This record gives sequence, C-alpha cells and structure tokens, in this order.
Amino acid sequence: MKLYDVYPLFDIAIEKGKGCKVWDSNGQEYLDLYGGHAVISIGHCHPHYVEMMTKQLNTLGFYSNSVQNPLQQQLAERLGRACGYEDYFLFLVNSGAEANENAMKLASFYNGRTRILSAEKAFHGRTSLAVEVTNNPKIIAPINNNGHVTYLPLNDLEAWKKEIEKDDVCACIIECIQGVGGIRMVEADFLQGLRKLCDEHNTVLICDEIQCGYGRSGKFFAHQHLGVRPDLITVAKGIGNGFPMSGLIISPKFDAVYGQLGTTFGGNHLACTAALAVLDVIEGEKLVDNAAEVGEYLIGRLKSEALPHVVDVRGRGLMIGIELDVPYKEIRTRLVKEQHCFTGCSGTNVIRLLPPLCITKADADDFVERFKAVL
Repeated sequence: MKLYDVYPLFDIAIEKGKGCKVWDSNGQEYLDLYGGHAVISIGHCHPHYVEMMTKQLNTLGFYSNSVQNPLQQQLAERLGRACGYEDYFLFLVNSGAEANENAMKLASFYNGRTRILSAEKAFHGRTSLAVEVTNNPKIIAPINNNGHVTYLPLNDLEAWKKEIEKDDVCACIIECIQGVGGIRMVEADFLQGLRKLCDEHNTVLICDEIQCGYGRSGKFFAHQHLGVRPDLITVAKGIGNGFPMSGLIISPKFDAVYGQLGTTFGGNHLACTAALAVLDVIEGEKLVDNAAEVGEYLIGRLKSEALPHVVDVRGRGLMIGIELDVPYKEIRTRLVKEQHCFTGCSGTNVIRLLPPLCITKADADDFVERFKAVL
C-alpha cells in the first residue's frame, strides 16, 4: 500500500524539535516560523508537556465518554478562567473542522434554520458543512455543495445586514483574522454591528478561533480585540500543542440535550492532559503577553526595513502576513532550502508567519535577516 498523494511535500523529514527549532533526518537545524500550521503553541517538546503526557500515558490514555473523566471538568474550569468565559460551557472534540461542524449543528438546533453566512476567502475546514462554508470551490465536492451558504465580503456590514434581515439565517461564521485567506483582519465596527444584527434576528454568531485564537493574537481570542462576545467559539490547533484536540465554547443561551452532540475520542484522558499542560505553560510563561510583545516587534521590524518585493505587512500578535508583489513559491522555497527556515503561505503571494508563542525577539531578528537574504 502507498500513501494517497494529496500533499505537495518538501523533500525533508523532520525528526526532532525543541522550542522554536526543528531538525531534519540529516541533523540540519531549522528556525520554525510556522509551528506546524499554528499548532505548536508552547514550543516543540516542552519539558512540562512531555512530563505530563508521559505520566498520563503510563496511567490511562483513553476511556470513552460513557464514564466520568475529571480531567474534562478541570480543563473546562481552567480554560474558562484563562479566556474569560467562565459562564460558558465546553464540548470537546478532535479537530477544527469537527468543532465548526458541531457549532453549526448546534446553531441549527437552536433556531431551526439552515442558511449560513460566511466570508469571502474564509477557511473553516474540510468536512461536510465546514467545507461548504469554506470559500474555495476546488475543495467542495458536489455532495457537499448543498446551497446552505452565502459568501459575503469581509467588513461590508451592509451586505451582511441585507441577508440577516431576511430572517432565515441560522448563523454567521467569522474568522476574526483570516488565516488561509491571507491574514485579513476583521474590523471592530463590522463585528460589533454583526453582533447587534444577530441579536435582533435570532441569528447565532460563531467566531472561528481555530487558528487566530489560543493566545496567538496577543489576547486569548482574536475577537477580544474587537469588543464582542460570540454565541459559539471554536478552538483547535494550539489547544494541545500537537495532540489532536478541539473544542466548542458554548454560550449559556444554549440548553444541553442528551445525545444531541457526541464523540468517541473527544476529550479523552491524554487529550485533556495535553490541553492542561498547554494552559500551565501559557500561564506560567506568560505566552499571551509574549505573543503581543514579540509580534508587535516583528511586525515593526518587517515594516521598518526597506524589503524588496514586500508590499504590505499585516496581522496581530504572532499571526502575520507578508504580502509580496511576486508569487511566494520561490521565496518560501529558498527560505527552507537556503536559510533553513519554515514559514506558511496564503493565496499566491502571501508569506504567513505562525511561530510558537514562545518565540523571542532574538528569533524574530534571526528570521528578518534570513528573509532579507532571499529577497
């Protein structure tokens, strides 16, 4: 049997990591400004994380949700305090797409509607409804194209108002900083206006914080820069520092019903341990503050340098987009091959930076010099 060939891969096998560095099978060191697609939040192989995971794995890795799991309650309480939503509820699942699927399902149970508003350039996952609200026809299979979704321009409140006032919209789903869409920023006036419209028309507001959340923006959630409390918040990626896990944070306006939502693997003992270890490190090492400080520093450095081909630098915290006037492919490839530095990308001409939240200013300076060398 061979692997199903759907990933364009660099000819590199990463074998180990530490902090913001990884090493390949030849022993070559790389600076990681990608974090495995924003997944590595507290750094590769953090000793506290490794210790807690090892201890739990030697105790119990998994049992089903048919019995009590005190680690789930511990995580709910800790996460509520950390993010400022102690009055909300937590439902644990396994991936960002699954979190978004359950968010939209819960919204539809709540108001009985079936239409979703999503933003142009949005990315919310690859499963059934999550891919339908993703604005990329190339990855929406015919079986997923069911007419549930209307895509609208980001920050154009009048366009969203026109649709919401039809009183048939189940939910609006928003990334407050678009990731795959090219680090596009939601404006406060737009999100506050959208919140008001949703309240007036019994429409559910979902904030997809899968990539922009969990401290990456310099606040725990990106929407917290914008003065709005969503009805549903989805989290994944950085929640487990590489262990597959996600969650749905649920407003008190929703009533839990036995059997309405469910999962086999979600919230298992090892996953909860990973999430608790991540919160320990985020809080103990003040990584949300570090994301704000180092992110501002790195954005400032990139903007202050006279960098050829760079036409815009945008973002917040450690979610940064560098827009180029040429396709990103050659520059990104040279960063990997010549400068031994991993970055992400968006569209055709945006370099995307999603480093671990423990990145230092020295690491940021190091990246800028490597980036200058390939421009």
